Amino acid sequence: MIKQKKNKRTQEAQKHVGQIPGTLVYTGKKSDKEFHVECFDYTKKSVEESALINIEDAVNYKDTDSVTWINVDGLKHTDQIANIGQQYDLHPLVLEDIVNTSQRPKIDEYENYLFVVLKMLYYDKNENIIIEQVSFVLGKNYVITFQESEGDVFDIIRERLRFAKGRIRGLKSDYLMYALMDAIVDNYFNIIEVLGNKIEDFETELFAGQARENINVEVQQLKREILKVRRAIFPLREIINRIEKGEHLLIYKRTITYYRDIYDHLIQVSENIDIYREMIWSLMDMYMTTISNRMNEVMKVLTIMSSIFIPLTFLAGIYGMNFEYIPELGYKHGYFVLLGVMLVLFILLLVFFKRKKWL
Repeated sequence: MIKQKKNKRTQEAQKHVGQIPGTLVYTGKKSDKEFHVECFDYTKKSVEESALINIEDAVNYKDTDSVTWINVDGLKHTDQIANIGQQYDLHPLVLEDIVNTSQRPKIDEYENYLFVVLKMLYYDKNENIIIEQVSFVLGKNYVITFQESEGDVFDIIRERLRFAKGRIRGLKSDYLMYALMDAIVDNYFNIIEVLGNKIEDFETELFAGQARENINVEVQQLKREILKVRRAIFPLREIINRIEKGEHLLIYKRTITYYRDIYDHLIQVSENIDIYREMIWSLMDMYMTTISNRMNEVMKVLTIMSSIFIPLTFLAGIYGMNFEYIPELGYKHGYFVLLGVMLVLFILLLVFFKRKKWL
């Protein structure tokens, strides 16, 4: 099984080897997902929500005075992704990064648009962490997001657009991208909360001495989970920092303050992740200490039992020798006297160990 997993990872890693730069090769695991495009075109006074059947219809929103959010689900359909790239004049390397789901979070600046890659994190019903790549293309009056499949953390943004909540419909596309990124970062706090609860549960079990046999495996899985979250979140600080300090014409000064708020949230999340990493290492140490204490208790009991029975075994060994002339063998009550001596020794040793608080 392990060998099969390694071979599968090797095959995934070799997909891009020798490919022409700009070749679209989907590297994710959701190849059975359908292609779906939803569109929100809005101004301060109105909003139009639609599902695009023909991808060519997306180009109609390219040069309008309104702001447009085009959300694309289904990265397996590379022909459709390439078609969108052609419609919006996206660089081939941008399209390659969109379908390469192992891409590290980053930001690339082009003359007419910004390209940003983030990781969206959420838990499924079984509390298994799901890491999905989300790519953003920010233009003058549009934002295009690319996801592997339907289902995301953007429902609150959809609601704000439909019912004109907040200031989102009164500002430009740079604020729309901020709102979408902020929704992803806010969901990081839910991830952190679940991780914290898991760690507290493990601590409670270990301190109570009720640790399960496979708890070490679960702690190791949690450690890998935290490392995945850390790799997904930490590069985002660099992205926001570049947006703050950059002078790209698509990011207006009034929006910079909002991106700084994302940066503050990321600092808080990052600090929590570092704390949880330390706590996980402490849990492993605590688990090993617990196992060692259990072993010491077992050895303590065995040692006390050995200490009690060694003198009794010594006496039994002496009178079990096959010599004909052992003086005490002729005593009428010698057997009972020997049993009495052994019983007294047993009681004295128990009292001694009790006083030493070894029992």
